[in-house]
Amino acid sequence: MTRDVIVLTPTPPDRATLLAGLFAGGPDLRVDTAAESAVTQLCAPDGRPLVAIEASALVRVPAEVRRLLGVDTEGPVWWTEARASTAVPEAYALARSFAGRLATVLGGTVWPGGTVTTDVVPLRTDITAVPVPDTGIPAVDVLTPRALVVMQDRPVVPLSTWLADALRHAADGDRALQLVTPPASRLTLPLRTALRGLPHRWVVRDERQGLYDGLSGVRLRWSGGIFGPDLDERGAAILVEPFREPVGGAVRQLVLQARTRHHPDAELLLGGALEAVFRRLTGAAPRGWGTAEPAGNPWSRRQLTELARARAPRPTLLTVVGAGALATVRVLRTREGVEEDVTVVVGDTSTAGDGSGAGAGSDAEGPDAVGPDAVEGVARELHARHGLVSLLASYRSGRADLTVPARFEAPPVPVRLLVPEDSARGGAGIPASVRLGAGTGAARLYRLGDGSDAVAAWRALERLTGEGGAGGGAGTGPGAGRSRG
Repeated sequence: MTRDVIVLTPTPPDRATLLAGLFAGGPDLRVDTAAESAVTQLCAPDGRPLVAIEASALVRVPAEVRRLLGVDTEGPVWWTEARASTAVPEAYALARSFAGRLATVLGGTVWPGGTVTTDVVPLRTDITAVPVPDTGIPAVDVLTPRALVVMQDRPVVPLSTWLADALRHAADGDRALQLVTPPASRLTLPLRTALRGLPHRWVVRDERQGLYDGLSGVRLRWSGGIFGPDLDERGAAILVEPFREPVGGAVRQLVLQARTRHHPDAELLLGGALEAVFRRLTGAAPRGWGTAEPAGNPWSRRQLTELARARAPRPTLLTVVGAGALATVRVLRTREGVEEDVTVVVGDTSTAGDGSGAGAGSDAEGPDAVGPDAVEGVARELHARHGLVSLLASYRSGRADLTVPARFEAPPVPVRLLVPEDSARGGAGIPASVRLGAGTGAARLYRLGDGSDAVAAWRALERLTGEGGAGGGAGTGPGAGRSRG
């Protein structure tokens, strides 16, 4: 397992400062580069990596630092991240000293907190007895023909550039990405979304309970170079007890999944639908965006569009952050045009509960900012102005900070579904609906309920979509049910 150290500085580390930091281990250690020189590695004399240091990134959205690290900053900061191998005891001290030297010279902050050190850390371990992880990928701790295993030990694990790079390697090699953390770690929604679907897994390593899946609670074992279910004598999956514990301080969340389609002309600006959703549901435009976390670029539809255009025809995956809301966006060029698949999760701290259900109504006076009426307003605006093709809105229960713990969370409760008019259904048992627009661009918005009756809502959705239950079809996504083997 690796341990991360992050240094936040008001100015970027220059070459001289980086070299001073790299001398934390004295003159006997080697410096190497990886990932096309984007990663600098501090290595033992025989070449085995001890600390990997990613190129510094400017985070111009201070709220991102608070969200991911719990650290307050007054303005933009340069984020320099180092990963220390736990295979060598001195590696973490080396990473701390490296970060301390940068912070001392540039006037920054080191995370995690504690005494900042700038001491030289001599390498005393007999490293000839330490296995060398021959992965060739800086973020990956174990590489097999079937899986890339990344081990993280931090309270909140984001979709960092390290992990985004590992996901790309997993896809290219037809392997699973399997993330291993302690039981107290939580995932951000973008990372939880990225790990959706087998064989990717979040593996929790608990000293008392052993290994289990953080999204389903199923006990796991390592076999054949990959983590998989540890079945009982009847061939059934085993659910561990810690996973059954309720999420403390849970609140209602709105999960909005939408697809928009645009004509691919030179004047096209992406992100309009997403901005409209944020403004209607949070009262403000998104704060930042990026291809990984931290999403440190200030919100700019033009810059987002330029990136997607430069990457076409390859899809572009983005994280977007705002006040009390998170979103993931997938931009894809198709024969029909340019499509944006958007998933927005908005927290509603006015409806704190015990985590046992979803869709509790608000006791606050005035209109519900994420209630069914607000959802219908969003649907009408997106359909009228932003090329809305489909939409599914659901309520679920989760943490107010929108992170995902290794605990059971009830499946979402669908409340609104929009489909093109030519895909609409009628007849007995079909829920009430309203027609949006006219002609070939018309759509039908179905009212599945207010979130208070999960069984009725899912039955209505099943009748509309022909899906076999709450675990499939339109109900998939970051707000979907988390039961899997």
